[in-house]
Amino acid sequence: MSDQPPSRPSFSTASRWRIGLDKVLRTALVLAVAGMVNYLGAIHFHRFYLSSQTRMALDSRTLAVLHSLTNRVTVTLYYDRQAEFYPDVVALLNEYRAANRNISVDTVDYNRDAGKAEIIKGKYQKYFASQADKDLVIFDCAGRVKVFPGNALSTYKVELKGSHPSATDPQKPELEFERRPVTFNGELAFTSILLALANPEPPKAYFLQGQGELSLAESGEFGYQKFASVLQENYIAVSNLQLGHQGVPLDCNLLIIAAPKTAFDPGELQEIDRYLREGGRLLVLLSYSPQAAPTGLEPILRSWGVDVKEDIAQDFDHATTSQGTDIKVYQFGKHPIVDSLSQFYLHVYLPHPVLKMPVAQSATAPQVDELFGTSPGGTLLLNRNEPPHAYPLACAVEQKPVAGVNHPRGSTRIIVTGDATFLGNLMIDSGGNRDFLNAAVNWLCDRPSLVAGIGPRPVTNLRLHITHQQQRQLSWLLLGALPGGVLFLGWLVWLVRRK
Repeated sequence: MSDQPPSRPSFSTASRWRIGLDKVLRTALVLAVAGMVNYLGAIHFHRFYLSSQTRMALDSRTLAVLHSLTNRVTVTLYYDRQAEFYPDVVALLNEYRAANRNISVDTVDYNRDAGKAEIIKGKYQKYFASQADKDLVIFDCAGRVKVFPGNALSTYKVELKGSHPSATDPQKPELEFERRPVTFNGELAFTSILLALANPEPPKAYFLQGQGELSLAESGEFGYQKFASVLQENYIAVSNLQLGHQGVPLDCNLLIIAAPKTAFDPGELQEIDRYLREGGRLLVLLSYSPQAAPTGLEPILRSWGVDVKEDIAQDFDHATTSQGTDIKVYQFGKHPIVDSLSQFYLHVYLPHPVLKMPVAQSATAPQVDELFGTSPGGTLLLNRNEPPHAYPLACAVEQKPVAGVNHPRGSTRIIVTGDATFLGNLMIDSGGNRDFLNAAVNWLCDRPSLVAGIGPRPVTNLRLHITHQQQRQLSWLLLGALPGGVLFLGWLVWLVRRK
């Protein structure tokens, strides 16, 4: 039997309880701090850009579409993960998913997962143009499917390799060209698709023809093919219309008159006037010619408080040519259409002044707002005697609802611009022209959450031009000097430690 006394416990019961309670309290404190950090982060933290390539946050119009989306949307990336813009597409869709949890994203690499790729092909077979289709973004909302090709997500420019003669190799007689990405159009395309999936029936726009107006099918510099594509991106169905005895169709949500060159018949003017009195929506884009014959629209517009001056406004302080034909417009009014353009400019060509007329103040009088105009140094092309001052170049008209009066088409809205060329193929991508068109058509169609427009995002290309001699020196530096320097420092350390 041992004579040693029994060992005493290291901690008393009270000590163990104190230690246990301390651990519980510390754990609860850590969890509480983590919860508070996550709560504050969810409220105040905002991502600033999508990826290192585009460095752009989601546009306000995209966020408005996402916040209004209540149905579940499955996005399938049928894509090669080595494709050039694949990381940007994934980053963009992750931003969409972060803004609305009803969006789920699935990636199928057809090169690495042939089995899953065949399942996707079988499921969406009728949406594949051919079995060889690759790099597709597939949106599926309750059986409504939209497919967007990956090769249309960016625009490219073919240019000579090397932007300066010193960057070219004198030993190579042939010129070398490269295909360089210029813009990334992912957000523009994806938001348009979500808008189409969320709204089965698009608003309908009619593009008036018959008086020499511009053409939606024309791809030349002064055509309106890009104009038509902007309407489609905003999920607005557009078709041509020739006015006759039938008048403006009842399903017309927006009537567009772009640069008419001849006068309308009295019967056609009567139909246009009736359309506006019934609460129609009208976009008028005037011809740039200073001596164009009156179209007959002028009295109708004056009845709504807008006067078009038969002259051309010039602004040599902001002209891009010595003749003053092109103007960069920085002066904007206060209106939802142009509120988002304050950091941009509009690029217009030989615009007519579009003036707000004084109207009697009454409950039934339409509200007329000037949208944009020249600087205070603006002048007129024909009337040189008029002193310089600011000339408005566009106006917006809105007839507020009147109690007891119901119009079959709603409340009248009109936009009149003194130029049509700035929204043509040549100039629509200059400055904020495209964004103005986005905002204008959505305001006319009474879609306030979509008034802010989305344009293509520029792609930043960082290039370093070096000669062959500089390339050899760089190779010796990277492969010789740097590793050699590390070895030399290691040898010095070894010497010091030996001593």
